[in-house]
Amino acid sequence: MINPPRRAQRALLAAGATAALAAGLLTSTATSQAATQGPCDIYAAGNTPCVAAHSTTRALYGAYNGPLYQIKRASDNTTKDIGLLNAGGVADAAAQDSFCAGTSCVITVIYDQSGKGNKLTQALRGYWPGPAEGGNDNLANAFEAPITVGGHKAYGVYVAPGTGYRNNNTNGIATGDQPEGMYAIFDGTNYNGGCCFDYGNAETTGNDDGNGTMEALYFGNSKGWGWGSGNGPWVMADLENGLFSGVNRGFNAGDPTVNHRFLTATLKGGPNQWAIRGGNAQSGSLSTFYNGIRPTVGGYNPMKKQGAIILGIGGDNSNTGRGTFYEGVMTSGYPSDATENAVQANITAAGYSSGSTSTGSLTPGSRISLRATTAPCCTSHYLRHNDADTKVVISSINSSSSATDKADATWIVRAGLANTSCLSFESANKPGQFLRHYNYQLNLNADDGGSAFAQDATFCSTTGNSGTGNSFQSVNFPTKYLRHYNYTAYIASNGGTNTWDSTTSWAQDTSWLTASPWS
Repeated sequence: MINPPRRAQRALLAAGATAALAAGLLTSTATSQAATQGPCDIYAAGNTPCVAAHSTTRALYGAYNGPLYQIKRASDNTTKDIGLLNAGGVADAAAQDSFCAGTSCVITVIYDQSGKGNKLTQALRGYWPGPAEGGNDNLANAFEAPITVGGHKAYGVYVAPGTGYRNNNTNGIATGDQPEGMYAIFDGTNYNGGCCFDYGNAETTGNDDGNGTMEALYFGNSKGWGWGSGNGPWVMADLENGLFSGVNRGFNAGDPTVNHRFLTATLKGGPNQWAIRGGNAQSGSLSTFYNGIRPTVGGYNPMKKQGAIILGIGGDNSNTGRGTFYEGVMTSGYPSDATENAVQANITAAGYSSGSTSTGSLTPGSRISLRATTAPCCTSHYLRHNDADTKVVISSINSSSSATDKADATWIVRAGLANTSCLSFESANKPGQFLRHYNYQLNLNADDGGSAFAQDATFCSTTGNSGTGNSFQSVNFPTKYLRHYNYTAYIASNGGTNTWDSTTSWAQDTSWLTASPWS
């Protein structure tokens, strides 16, 4: 293709031609230039500059070379800023791994790359659960959302119920009926119906200040205030006292169920107009789910936005939502579809991936199955979660087993949530749910964001107690190991008051072979 004149290149860029650049459809020179751009450079070219830019995974400007986020380790409460491998590049995840080795870390600050100073920090509990609760929301475990971006390791922000970030004293964020736009990349497989997993504009008071006092992206499958087609989850707008998938609260057939592993969600609003769009953050374009007037019920036209920023919670701090956040921005002005399309092209070119790059090893990121070694009963049995309840059991799995059974017997190895020198095991087919002990029995549960869960879900690998394979020692009950007993999984000591502490075949029952994953 012949290079267009410089004037035409600039005009195309302003009109959203960065989409073509990011897709590699223009010349190699133009593509090289596009590679130095981030989403906020594209918004600026569209005359809707970023006024907040948050990411724990990559730079959102081509020239940005500052910190992305701050972490704090449990062993001594020391903090560290995590930056980039290079200007405009991907997070330096190795710095986090080194700093947190042998302990756990939480994300304390998510910095604002826009220069406006709109960083996100631990949310104070507000109207909900209520002042009587006191204190703060939880902070995200820094190791719970590992991925790769452009082939480089990075970590997202895993929001368990009770986790939340906020900034009530912002600079440049839209207020009143001023126009704004925003996008976020979420994990489309990690969600719930709780209120509210949001990112965007909220009340500066931490209270419910009435209809139209916030404008934030919501992702989940709540049907309490609004919903779309199918069973969810849906991208919706939280405008306070309503999750909107269309012009008014309730059902909107045009808002589809979307559950891409990496999901791009966009929201924009101005005087008597707003729109939501979404798409796969790994490939393809954005689709429009709603584009029209403000809700016709009272209080939403004109809007009364207050300009705080929230992540993982509702405007009144409703904090029972669940989700994972990787990056997101807020803009001054109402972005064009062309600008958003160009941003989507930049996102898909960034190369988001789940990061599970190996199989059959106890390396974080690897997918495995764990086979029992006790003969003669159980050498064809694998550790799995039971679909009927949350219990973890062993059962026979072979090539003829159902796809569901094979998936239930497949685990993703993670760095230990309470001790990065140890391991946690995430269900391969139920993202965000981990193997954990409760009253000594093994269950599959979603993280509640607390330190007790992190310890219950962390196991230290040792040489197999029988001399075969590996054994997995509970990090908070070091005399107890992951054991099967009567085909049910427990943590058990070699002798004790519980029936599953029986010394009979204890060494074999606590020894496991790491096998290639069934799914």
